[in-house]
Amino acid sequence: MASTDAPPPVTVTDLEIGLGTGPVLLRRTSLSLRRGRITALTGPSGSGKTTLLHAVIGDLPYGARVTSGSVEVLGQDVFALAPATLRTLRRRHVAYVGQDPGSALNPRMTARHLIAELAADGSPRAVERLMADCHLPASLAHHRPGALSGGQQRRLALARALARRPEVLLLDEPTAGLDAALRDEITALLRRLATEHGLAVVMASHDPDVVERCADTVVALATGDAPYAPYVPGAPYSAPRSHPPNAPITLPEGLRAENLHVAFTHRGHTHQALAGADFHAPTGSATGITGPSGCGKTTLLRTLAGLQAPQSGTLTWDGRPLPAPVRKRSRDMQRRIQFVPQNPLGALNPARTIGATLARPLRLHRIVGVREMPARVVGLLDAVGLPGDFAHRYPHELSGGQRQRASIARALATDPDLLLCDEVTSALDPATATAVLDLLAHLRATRQLTLVLVSHETDLIGAYADTVHLLRGGRVVRPAAPREDAASA
Repeated sequence: MASTDAPPPVTVTDLEIGLGTGPVLLRRTSLSLRRGRITALTGPSGSGKTTLLHAVIGDLPYGARVTSGSVEVLGQDVFALAPATLRTLRRRHVAYVGQDPGSALNPRMTARHLIAELAADGSPRAVERLMADCHLPASLAHHRPGALSGGQQRRLALARALARRPEVLLLDEPTAGLDAALRDEITALLRRLATEHGLAVVMASHDPDVVERCADTVVALATGDAPYAPYVPGAPYSAPRSHPPNAPITLPEGLRAENLHVAFTHRGHTHQALAGADFHAPTGSATGITGPSGCGKTTLLRTLAGLQAPQSGTLTWDGRPLPAPVRKRSRDMQRRIQFVPQNPLGALNPARTIGATLARPLRLHRIVGVREMPARVVGLLDAVGLPGDFAHRYPHELSGGQRQRASIARALATDPDLLLCDEVTSALDPATATAVLDLLAHLRATRQLTLVLVSHETDLIGAYADTVHLLRGGRVVRPAAPREDAASA
């Protein structure tokens, strides 16, 4: 283990970052990292955790500027480094794994090649060892990122970062989207890496258990802006139930999937993501899907949305056949079924304002005329608890919770009947996560929406879902009442 008397590899002093005359992205903050120790960044959505991590590698959001303070990494002012020196710093000394690690993985490369690409030791044995450390099965080495679950992509990005043998490791929500067992294993890995290799680790996390388990130091960031506006002041929204919690519910047909098989094959290696999965979301219901990382939850949701074609199986909507590929669905069916991805940036074009993003489906599906469009955009923002002037902001100017709300607003623009929500609370602090689910429950009640909620947080979605389905090994092994499933999953 490296001596704690050595100079700190990262020192942040009175750093404040803002967007010109716009919002403050990071209020004045100081921290000092130590080799062999883990520092956790906590705070509500919008407090600047991601902005601070990016600042350490000299990467500020477009239009942002440092209004006070400094960042020194390995004795160098990162904002004064020449571009070539900064690239070397990022490539060899400081590794960063973002909140959406899948977006940084080349979709054409296999997991093995992605790890070996920048590795200090790219030998097959070293790659296998890294995959094992990050709990990635050896069978996935020949698979591309698109064939991996969100949790597997996150662990692949971590293995890729560790392959460089960096001195500083920056992690943005490293356990988001992982089940409880994997969260424990990854936190144990980080603890071991910090202790045995003298690695300085800083991680942004909303998970108090993760912070308690592995952090040596906690830096709590604050924001002067409320991260959300609750619908019922002082109390969470609860959709009324007209039936006992465990009583059978009789509802119209809704969306049904039967015997779905989805497999990904690359260079002779096959990964079976869904193996005869059955699923039913009755009209007007809120249905949860949970299960261990890599069990096929996202694949099931993408198949229901028409974004992933199954090798076999059938889909029906209100008893009528539903074409599997979205391009073969009628425009009206495309309008009625909307998908909200785990990473809101997947639904928000970084080059467009929020208003332009919301206007696009309004125009595509001819929901309103040109004159009514600005008012409709403001109405959509209001429906998800965002101010109307957010229409002029870009995604990078919003916090994680605000981006998630904007992503939901985009899905609502088409007046859908069904929302398929993939881990929409995984990278949010508990208060914002509850607020987003309160929002969905409110929309379900006021718009008669059918909701499908994928999450590892069984207790959380169990409070909002009529039924929680347990997915394991590519199959729905059983549906259960939320309380029962939360206790046993």
